[in-house]
Amino acid sequence: MAVLRYLAAVRAARGLWWRAARASLGLPGPCPGRGCSVDAAQSPPTFGFLLDIDGVLVRGHRVIPAALEAFRRLVNARGQLRVPVVFVTNAGNILQHSKAQELSALLGFKVEPDQVILSHSPMKLFSQYHNKRMLVSGQGPLVENARVLGFENVVTVDELRMAFPVLDMVDLQRRPKTTPLPRNDFPAIEGVLLLGEPVRWETNLQLIMDVLLSNGNPGTGLATAPYPHLPVLASNMDLLWMAEAKMPRFGHGTFLLCLETIYRKVTGKELRYEGLMGKPSVLTYQYAEDLIRQQAERRGWAAPIQKLYAIGDNPMSDVYGANLFHKYLQMAKHDGAEERGADGLWKRRPSATQSCASILVCTGVYNPKGPEPTRPAQDAVEAPFHGHRDFSFSPGLMEASHIVNDVNEAVQLVFHKEGWAL
Repeated sequence: MAVLRYLAAVRAARGLWWRAARASLGLPGPCPGRGCSVDAAQSPPTFGFLLDIDGVLVRGHRVIPAALEAFRRLVNARGQLRVPVVFVTNAGNILQHSKAQELSALLGFKVEPDQVILSHSPMKLFSQYHNKRMLVSGQGPLVENARVLGFENVVTVDELRMAFPVLDMVDLQRRPKTTPLPRNDFPAIEGVLLLGEPVRWETNLQLIMDVLLSNGNPGTGLATAPYPHLPVLASNMDLLWMAEAKMPRFGHGTFLLCLETIYRKVTGKELRYEGLMGKPSVLTYQYAEDLIRQQAERRGWAAPIQKLYAIGDNPMSDVYGANLFHKYLQMAKHDGAEERGADGLWKRRPSATQSCASILVCTGVYNPKGPEPTRPAQDAVEAPFHGHRDFSFSPGLMEASHIVNDVNEAVQLVFHKEGWAL
């Protein structure tokens, strides 16, 4: 009886939290009238949503009004999603549960951490590196993020700099005043994790290069740089991103470009990645597809999820990635590639997903009045390709299946296509 009373209290508390959250945002109560989701007789969904966050649901720390309208349609009167939804962002300098809490407060319903995919979330699949000593680069809760991903033995760039002070020489104020004694008690580094853009680019670039050129022993020197070099895992390939400024800001893709260029200039060889994660990587969409399937199973929806709709604001990451994954799904039908990940990382059950449609919204990076990024400029010079080096430019992959004003229109479009009540 005590257990039953506890479960009843939990359910009541959740209901009160949901109603209070909606009221604080000025949202209607359990029966909102127009747009109210009454799905008692609704058949189980056979489709799901992959939602970008920045530029689709929020701008900075403010929710986009259309997102609230969209979730009036997506959430039923009990505060539950009517269809499986996963939030897919290229952000990575935050913890997964913190992002879920942030979204819950903004959208007015409970977002679970396993509904949020950060750019580095698929690194959980790279278990062959989880027990290796890895140098981690980025900012924010770096060590905690790495450990959540499964990496048990990580070293930050700051820790490496403190162990070998003579390596960081750009900032005159940080140069050692005396020459420290050489260390031979620092365990070798066995790989590099690039989770996001760091604060001090010059320090990170220098020390990452030192680790790669010394085969993980930056206190020593090697006559010839080893190649292949130590394994490198990276997430978030966005060259640019939009913040409050009028012009785009450098993203982690710019940092990767710097590192790749320096490595090639110094060694004459290409920097190699054991894994590149975040949109537009197929691996990220496979990971999202798996979470969609698990979510549907937990809700007891027996019908397989056959269609995915990816809604985003960035043609390069959101549209390119969704279209690339759709292309992969079509190829998988013919050669059986659905039985394993794109990089052969983990065994997956045969996929029921048949398609992934890209829907581009106009509330973020994409400007419908701007020049088409896939068309040559007036002087016959093609517009620059902002994608990563390892992703070839393909104009067809940059063309969205649908272009709508905002995420609310996108949800209405999908519900209409699927024959669902608005």
